[in-house]
Amino acid sequence: MSQWEGIDEFVSVAELGHFGAAAARLGVSSSHVSRQIARLEDRLQTRLFYRSTRKVSLTEAGQTFLQHCQRLQDARDEALQAITDLGSEPKGLLRMTCAVAYGESFIMPLVDDFMQQHPQLRVEMTLTNQTLDLLHGSYDLAIRLGRLHDSSLIATRLAPRHMYLCASPAYLAHHGAPHSLSELPRHNCLIGSSDLWSFQQRGKEMPVRVQGNWRCNSGQAVLEAALRGFGLCQLPDYYVREHLRSGALRALLPQHQPPHTAVWALYPQQRHLSPKVRQLVDYLRAGLAQRVEYRDPD
Repeated sequence: MSQWEGIDEFVSVAELGHFGAAAARLGVSSSHVSRQIARLEDRLQTRLFYRSTRKVSLTEAGQTFLQHCQRLQDARDEALQAITDLGSEPKGLLRMTCAVAYGESFIMPLVDDFMQQHPQLRVEMTLTNQTLDLLHGSYDLAIRLGRLHDSSLIATRLAPRHMYLCASPAYLAHHGAPHSLSELPRHNCLIGSSDLWSFQQRGKEMPVRVQGNWRCNSGQAVLEAALRGFGLCQLPDYYVREHLRSGALRALLPQHQPPHTAVWALYPQQRHLSPKVRQLVDYLRAGLAQRVEYRDPD
Protein backbone atom coordinates (compact mmCIF):
# COMPACT_ATOMS: atom_id res chain seq x y z
CA MET A 1 0.00 0.00 0.00
CA SER A 2 1.38 3.43 -1.01
CA GLN A 3 2.14 5.88 1.78
CA TRP A 4 0.47 8.55 -0.40
CA GLU A 5 -2.83 6.62 -0.46
CA GLY A 6 -5.60 8.60 1.18
CA ILE A 7 -3.67 11.89 1.37
CA ASP A 8 -5.55 13.65 -1.45
CA GLU A 9 -8.87 12.43 -0.10
CA PHE A 10 -8.01 13.58 3.42
CA VAL A 11 -6.95 17.08 2.28
CA SER A 12 -10.06 17.50 0.12
CA VAL A 13 -12.42 16.52 2.95
CA ALA A 14 -10.55 18.77 5.40
CA GLU A 15 -10.66 21.76 3.05
CA LEU A 16 -14.26 21.30 1.91
CA GLY A 17 -15.75 19.94 5.14
CA HIS A 18 -17.85 17.32 3.37
CA PHE A 19 -17.23 13.86 1.90
CA GLY A 20 -19.52 14.45 -1.06
CA ALA A 21 -17.83 17.72 -2.02
CA ALA A 22 -14.42 16.06 -1.75
CA ALA A 23 -15.59 13.20 -3.98
CA ALA A 24 -16.84 15.69 -6.58
CA ARG A 25 -13.51 17.55 -6.55
CA LEU A 26 -11.56 14.31 -7.05
CA GLY A 27 -13.98 12.75 -9.54
CA VAL A 28 -14.62 9.64 -7.44
CA SER A 29 -17.48 8.28 -5.34
CA SER A 30 -18.21 9.30 -1.77
CA SER A 31 -17.80 5.67 -0.70
CA HIS A 32 -14.29 5.63 -2.19
CA VAL A 33 -13.34 8.77 -0.22
CA SER A 34 -14.79 7.28 2.96
CA ARG A 35 -12.84 4.03 2.53
CA GLN A 36 -9.57 5.84 1.86
CA ILE A 37 -9.98 8.03 4.95
CA ALA A 38 -10.77 4.99 7.09
CA ARG A 39 -7.69 3.14 5.82
CA LEU A 40 -5.56 6.21 6.43
CA GLU A 41 -6.79 6.49 10.03
CA ASP A 42 -6.06 2.77 10.52
CA ARG A 43 -2.49 3.22 9.27
CA LEU A 44 -1.93 6.24 11.50
CA GLN A 45 -3.72 4.66 14.45
CA THR A 46 -5.53 7.92 15.15
CA ARG A 47 -8.79 9.65 14.34
CA LEU A 48 -8.51 12.54 11.89
CA PHE A 49 -12.14 13.70 11.76
CA TYR A 50 -15.11 14.12 14.03
CA ARG A 51 -18.11 12.92 12.02
CA SER A 52 -21.77 13.77 12.47
CA THR A 53 -24.79 13.52 10.22
CA ARG A 54 -24.44 17.20 9.28
CA LYS A 55 -20.75 18.04 9.21
CA VAL A 56 -17.19 16.81 9.37
CA SER A 57 -14.53 18.60 11.45
CA LEU A 58 -10.87 17.96 12.12
CA THR A 59 -9.53 16.53 15.33
CA GLU A 60 -6.41 18.09 16.86
CA ALA A 61 -4.33 15.37 15.20
CA GLY A 62 -6.14 16.03 11.94
CA GLN A 63 -5.31 19.74 12.06
CA THR A 64 -1.61 18.99 12.54
CA PHE A 65 -1.64 16.34 9.82
CA LEU A 66 -3.40 18.69 7.37
CA GLN A 67 -0.63 21.29 7.52
CA HIS A 68 2.00 18.69 6.67
CA CYS A 69 -0.10 17.10 3.94
CA GLN A 70 -0.74 20.43 2.22
CA ARG A 71 2.99 21.11 2.12
CA LEU A 72 3.57 17.63 0.70
CA GLN A 73 1.00 18.25 -2.02
CA ASP A 74 2.54 21.62 -2.87
CA ALA A 75 6.02 20.10 -3.16
CA ARG A 76 4.74 17.23 -5.29
CA ASP A 77 2.82 19.55 -7.63
CA GLU A 78 5.80 21.90 -7.92
CA ALA A 79 8.13 19.03 -8.80
CA LEU A 80 5.78 17.77 -11.50
CA GLN A 81 5.27 21.28 -12.90
CA ALA A 82 9.02 21.98 -12.95
CA ILE A 83 9.66 18.92 -15.12
CA THR A 84 6.72 19.76 -17.39
CA ASP A 85 8.01 23.31 -17.87
CA LEU A 86 11.55 22.31 -18.83
CA GLY A 87 10.71 22.12 -22.48
CA SER A 88 7.84 24.60 -22.48
CA GLU A 89 7.86 27.46 -24.96
CA PRO A 90 7.37 30.95 -23.44
CA LYS A 91 3.99 32.21 -24.62
CA GLY A 92 1.12 34.44 -23.67
CA LEU A 93 1.26 37.90 -22.13
CA LEU A 94 4.13 39.00 -19.85
CA ARG A 95 3.72 42.37 -18.13
CA MET A 96 6.87 43.99 -16.76
CA THR A 97 8.24 47.34 -15.60
CA CYS A 98 11.63 49.04 -15.41
CA ALA A 99 13.20 52.47 -14.86
CA VAL A 100 13.08 54.61 -18.02
CA ALA A 101 16.74 55.16 -18.98
CA TYR A 102 17.97 51.72 -17.95
CA GLY A 103 14.98 50.05 -19.58
CA GLU A 104 15.48 51.84 -22.89
CA SER A 105 19.22 51.22 -23.11
CA PHE A 106 19.70 47.82 -21.47
CA ILE A 107 16.50 45.85 -20.98
CA MET A 108 14.34 46.51 -24.04
CA PRO A 109 17.01 45.46 -26.59
CA LEU A 110 17.32 42.12 -24.79
CA VAL A 111 13.55 41.75 -24.51
CA ASP A 112 13.25 42.38 -28.26
CA ASP A 113 15.84 39.70 -28.99
CA PHE A 114 14.07 37.27 -26.67
CA MET A 115 10.71 37.89 -28.38
CA GLN A 116 12.24 37.21 -31.78
CA GLN A 117 13.22 33.78 -30.52
CA HIS A 118 9.78 33.16 -28.97
CA PRO A 119 7.09 34.53 -31.32
CA GLN A 120 4.23 33.22 -29.17
CA LEU A 121 5.20 35.62 -26.37
CA ARG A 122 3.63 39.06 -25.95
CA VAL A 123 5.28 41.68 -23.70
CA GLU A 124 3.83 44.85 -22.20
CA MET A 125 6.61 47.01 -20.75
CA THR A 126 5.94 50.02 -18.49
CA LEU A 127 8.96 52.31 -18.30
CA THR A 128 8.69 54.55 -15.25
CA ASN A 129 10.93 55.81 -12.47
CA GLN A 130 8.11 55.25 -9.99
CA THR A 131 8.09 52.05 -7.93
CA LEU A 132 4.95 50.26 -9.08
CA ASP A 133 3.01 47.70 -7.04
CA LEU A 134 3.47 44.42 -8.89
CA LEU A 135 0.60 42.62 -7.19
CA HIS A 136 -2.08 45.26 -7.61
CA GLY A 137 -0.79 46.20 -11.04
CA SER A 138 -0.81 42.56 -12.20
CA TYR A 139 2.84 42.68 -13.27
CA ASP A 140 4.80 39.48 -13.77
CA LEU A 141 8.25 41.03 -13.47
CA ALA A 142 10.04 44.22 -12.43
CA ILE A 143 13.64 45.26 -13.02
CA ARG A 144 14.90 47.32 -10.08
CA LEU A 145 18.21 49.09 -9.51
CA GLY A 146 20.23 49.61 -6.36
CA ARG A 147 19.20 48.52 -2.88
CA LEU A 148 15.98 46.64 -2.30
CA HIS A 149 13.57 47.47 0.48
CA ASP A 150 12.02 44.67 2.52
CA SER A 151 9.31 43.14 0.43
CA SER A 152 7.18 40.09 -0.13
CA LEU A 153 8.63 39.92 -3.66
CA ILE A 154 11.24 37.40 -4.76
CA ALA A 155 14.51 38.95 -6.00
CA THR A 156 17.05 37.50 -8.43
CA ARG A 157 20.34 39.32 -9.06
CA LEU A 158 20.87 40.10 -12.76
CA ALA A 159 24.04 42.19 -12.73
CA PRO A 160 26.35 44.11 -10.42
CA ARG A 161 25.94 47.85 -9.87
CA HIS A 162 28.92 49.94 -8.73
CA MET A 163 28.64 53.63 -7.96
CA TYR A 164 31.46 56.01 -8.94
CA LEU A 165 32.24 59.56 -7.84
CA CYS A 166 33.59 61.25 -10.97
CA ALA A 167 34.63 64.53 -12.52
CA SER A 168 36.14 65.63 -15.81
CA PRO A 169 39.83 66.58 -16.09
CA ALA A 170 38.74 70.13 -16.98
CA TYR A 171 36.79 70.51 -13.73
CA LEU A 172 39.64 69.04 -11.68
CA ALA A 173 42.22 71.29 -13.35
CA HIS A 174 40.21 74.33 -12.32
CA HIS A 175 38.91 73.26 -8.88
CA GLY A 176 41.21 70.46 -7.77
CA ALA A 177 40.20 66.95 -6.63
CA PRO A 178 38.66 66.18 -3.23
CA HIS A 179 40.92 64.02 -1.07
CA SER A 180 38.40 63.28 1.68
CA LEU A 181 34.65 63.29 2.23
CA SER A 182 35.00 66.44 4.34
CA GLU A 183 36.10 68.33 1.20
CA LEU A 184 32.90 67.60 -0.77
CA PRO A 185 31.07 70.74 0.46
CA ARG A 186 33.71 72.84 -1.32
CA HIS A 187 32.75 71.36 -4.67
CA ASN A 188 29.85 71.86 -7.01
CA CYS A 189 27.94 68.56 -7.02
CA LEU A 190 25.65 67.66 -9.92
CA ILE A 191 22.54 66.38 -8.18
CA GLY A 192 20.29 63.80 -9.80
CA SER A 193 17.26 62.29 -8.09
CA SER A 194 18.74 62.74 -4.60
CA ASP A 195 21.17 65.07 -2.84
CA LEU A 196 22.07 62.26 -0.41
CA TRP A 197 25.05 60.41 -1.85
CA SER A 198 26.29 57.10 -0.49
CA PHE A 199 29.90 56.40 0.50
CA GLN A 200 31.81 53.97 2.67
CA GLN A 201 33.98 54.82 5.65
CA ARG A 202 35.71 52.35 7.98
CA GLY A 203 33.71 49.50 6.49
CA LYS A 204 30.32 51.14 7.03
CA GLU A 205 27.98 52.83 4.59
CA MET A 206 27.93 56.59 5.11
CA PRO A 207 25.41 58.94 3.49
CA VAL A 208 26.63 62.46 2.70
CA ARG A 209 24.34 65.35 1.77
CA VAL A 210 25.82 67.31 -1.11
CA GLN A 211 25.03 70.66 -2.69
CA GLY A 212 25.44 72.40 -6.01
CA ASN A 213 23.90 74.79 -8.52
CA TRP A 214 22.68 72.08 -10.93
CA ARG A 215 19.96 69.44 -10.54
CA CYS A 216 18.11 67.10 -12.91
CA ASN A 217 16.42 63.73 -12.36
CA SER A 218 18.04 62.23 -15.46
CA GLY A 219 21.21 60.17 -15.15
CA GLN A 220 22.12 60.90 -18.78
CA ALA A 221 21.78 64.63 -18.19
CA VAL A 222 23.98 64.39 -15.07
CA LEU A 223 26.59 62.55 -17.13
CA GLU A 224 26.57 65.16 -19.91
CA ALA A 225 27.00 67.98 -17.38
CA ALA A 226 29.91 66.15 -15.73
CA LEU A 227 31.61 65.61 -19.09
CA ARG A 228 31.33 69.34 -19.77
CA GLY A 229 33.10 70.12 -16.53
CA PHE A 230 30.20 71.53 -14.52
CA GLY A 231 30.97 69.59 -11.33
CA LEU A 232 31.25 66.25 -9.53
CA CYS A 233 28.76 63.46 -10.16
CA GLN A 234 27.94 60.12 -8.56
CA LEU A 235 26.58 57.66 -11.11
CA PRO A 236 26.32 53.88 -11.64
CA ASP A 237 28.93 52.00 -13.64
CA TYR A 238 26.85 51.62 -16.79
CA TYR A 239 26.83 55.42 -17.25
CA VAL A 240 30.50 56.14 -16.64
CA ARG A 241 32.71 53.12 -17.39
CA GLU A 242 33.24 54.00 -21.06
CA HIS A 243 34.29 57.52 -20.03
CA LEU A 244 36.57 56.23 -17.26
CA ARG A 245 38.36 54.08 -19.85
CA SER A 246 38.74 56.95 -22.30
CA GLY A 247 39.88 59.41 -19.64
CA ALA A 248 36.94 61.75 -20.19
CA LEU A 249 36.12 61.21 -16.51
CA ARG A 250 38.28 60.39 -13.51
CA ALA A 251 37.12 58.32 -10.55
CA LEU A 252 37.54 60.07 -7.19
CA LEU A 253 37.84 58.90 -3.57
CA PRO A 254 38.04 55.18 -4.48
CA GLN A 255 38.69 54.38 -0.81
CA HIS A 256 35.18 55.62 -0.06
CA GLN A 257 33.38 53.88 -2.93
CA PRO A 258 30.02 52.73 -1.52
CA PRO A 259 29.11 49.06 -1.05
CA HIS A 260 28.13 47.40 -4.29
CA THR A 261 24.44 47.09 -5.06
CA ALA A 262 22.88 45.30 -8.02
CA VAL A 263 20.36 45.14 -10.83
CA TRP A 264 17.49 42.91 -9.73
CA ALA A 265 14.63 40.97 -11.28
CA LEU A 266 11.66 40.96 -8.92
CA TYR A 267 8.51 38.90 -9.21
CA PRO A 268 5.56 38.08 -6.95
CA GLN A 269 6.15 35.31 -4.46
CA GLN A 270 5.02 31.98 -5.81
CA ARG A 271 6.10 28.40 -5.61
CA HIS A 272 7.03 27.98 -9.26
CA LEU A 273 7.91 30.52 -11.94
CA SER A 274 6.16 30.28 -15.29
CA PRO A 275 8.42 29.39 -18.24
CA LYS A 276 8.08 32.87 -19.77
CA VAL A 277 9.32 34.64 -16.62
CA ARG A 278 12.01 32.10 -15.73
CA GLN A 279 13.47 31.98 -19.23
CA LEU A 280 13.37 35.76 -19.70
CA VAL A 281 15.15 36.33 -16.37
CA ASP A 282 17.87 33.86 -17.40
CA TYR A 283 18.18 35.57 -20.79
CA LEU A 284 18.47 39.03 -19.23
CA ARG A 285 21.18 37.86 -16.82
CA ALA A 286 23.23 36.32 -19.63
CA GLY A 287 22.70 39.30 -21.92
CA LEU A 288 23.70 41.91 -19.36
CA ALA A 289 26.89 39.98 -18.58
CA GLN A 290 27.97 40.55 -22.22
CA ARG A 291 27.56 44.33 -22.07
CA VAL A 292 30.80 46.32 -22.20
CA GLU A 293 29.48 48.57 -19.43
CA TYR A 294 29.80 45.73 -16.93
CA ARG A 295 33.47 45.07 -17.59
CA ASP A 296 35.94 46.57 -15.17
CA PRO A 297 37.53 49.82 -16.33
CA ASP A 298 41.22 49.66 -17.25
